[in-house]
Amino acid sequence: MIYPLVSRVLDLPVLRLDPDLPLPAYARDGDAGVDLVAREDVTLAPAGGRALVPTGIAIALPEGYAGFVQPRSGLAFKHGITVLNSPGTIDADYRGEIGVLLINHGAQPFTVEHGERIAQLVLARYEQIQWKETENLPSSDRGTGGFGSTGTR
Repeated sequence: MIYPLVSRVLDLPVLRLDPDLPLPAYARDGDAGVDLVAREDVTLAPAGGRALVPTGIAIALPEGYAGFVQPRSGLAFKHGITVLNSPGTIDADYRGEIGVLLINHGAQPFTVEHGERIAQLVLARYEQIQWKETENLPSSDRGTGGFGSTGTR
């Protein structure tokens, strides 16, 4: 069965801090994340080298939304470069430049170049919670089976 694409577009204020960089963009129609690029050249040392890489943008998320900075699979697979605090969370009240904390798990130094795609930004709506303490939780098929209890390999 083919499901119809339901699309909703959110107008998001963005401050471009480097006029030479493009605004974040989707690589393909229907993608969940926009590509974030590096504002500076940064060399990551091998086997654990890390750096906070600026992206050249600041955004104003509406209340009820959060941004999640996630790794790019190509950098992770080809070079061992990933986002250290993945996903990095951007709260709606943050107005500073978005930075991406990269780490090099590879055996060779890796240089991120100005304008290179380094991560993805995914926006999501969220609900805040109010704890409601209880004596018992509703039952479920899984119950209290712990980590790995679904039996999948």
